Amino acid sequence: METINKTTEKMVFTGDVNVSLANAIRRSVAEIPTLAISEIDAYKNDSALYDEIIAHRLGLVSLKNQKMKEGETVEYKFSAKGEDEGVMIMASELGSDVVYPETPIVLLGEGQEIELVARAKSGKGIDHARYTPGLFTYKHLAKIKISGEGEKQTELAELHPNVFEMFGEKLKVKNASACELDQDDMESYPGVDISFDNKLVFSIESWGQMDAKDIFTEACKALKGNLSEVAKAIK
Repeated sequence: METINKTTEKMVFTGDVNVSLANAIRRSVAEIPTLAISEIDAYKNDSALYDEIIAHRLGLVSLKNQKMKEGETVEYKFSAKGEDEGVMIMASELGSDVVYPETPIVLLGEGQEIELVARAKSGKGIDHARYTPGLFTYKHLAKIKISGEGEKQTELAELHPNVFEMFGEKLKVKNASACELDQDDMESYPGVDISFDNKLVFSIESWGQMDAKDIFTEACKALKGNLSEVAKAIK
């Protein structure tokens, strides 16, 4: 494995991994338990949005993940009042468990009020998308070869600046992992060849409930657990 980019929110790395295994890990992201708001009790809502829409928006708010027992819930009080020409109410009203406090929820005009109790519980993305902790994708890593003639194809540096760049007056590869092109795209650019082997580029983007690297490790654990269950069933 070779890490290309690594932050708490996003991780990009390459590896020589079978596509079937990569896809199994990707699907296992939906098996990671995370905390999310699943229902609300609305006591007052003078806003332009229905209770159901407010509930939907709150369900998409990223909460700091924590281990929960089955059936256990966490309650959050959400109360705000509009003033003057209108106030945008943010997710920070839910308290310190919110990952991105500046997430907008609803605009309240003067005199409008909202008061509710939101309940969050642990769940998995296979049950509802609100529990999915992030986005996991993979693709084949492009192998780009530039010959003497290809070094003259300077237009590629302008069209695809994330992939190609100029070294003096010659074209060179800047970042092959960012390449979304194939050989068909190079028909008009002789001397630039793109091919693929078994090496993959993995990209993991976290919604904030956990670090991007933890999404990968937890997905692997979930896959291992499912395989163990299958192995027990066929004994």
